[in-house]
Amino acid sequence: MDITGQLMMAIPLGLGALGSALGIGAAGKAAAGAWAREAREGKRLSFSYIILVGMPLSQTIYGLILSLVGLAPLTVGDNAAAGAAFSGALFSIGLAGGLAEMFSAWMQGAIGGAACRALAEGEGKGLAFMIIAMGIAETVGLFGFVFPLLILPKV
Repeated sequence: MDITGQLMMAIPLGLGALGSALGIGAAGKAAAGAWAREAREGKRLSFSYIILVGMPLSQTIYGLILSLVGLAPLTVGDNAAAGAAFSGALFSIGLAGGLAEMFSAWMQGAIGGAACRALAEGEGKGLAFMIIAMGIAETVGLFGFVFPLLILPKV
């Protein structure tokens, strides 16, 4: 298999992890600010922010599953020759899945950051709605994981 086909293995995981890191960073910075405000005001530090900070992590897992379950079997054994014939398509599928994971996690973190600020200003009200909004961004990550598996070439 050429380098294009080999890259397909790393792209979904790498881009998913990059998006998770960006999303966790965005939400984490906002959470740190909210905790600082709570501490300054003598309030109990809210655990809710941890939920919002951690949610973008799942896209790294989706990227790993896409790499291992969807793409890796096309690089070994009897499937390796067939996988080489489809290396361009497999690269494109890996890239599309990886980009979906990256942007889903990144935007999920942006929503989480806004949610941390809103919770800090709104006395902790509305957490369920904020988790739902983040869940919608999560759905893009799920689609970016499942849809590429559905269009993989049959070998």
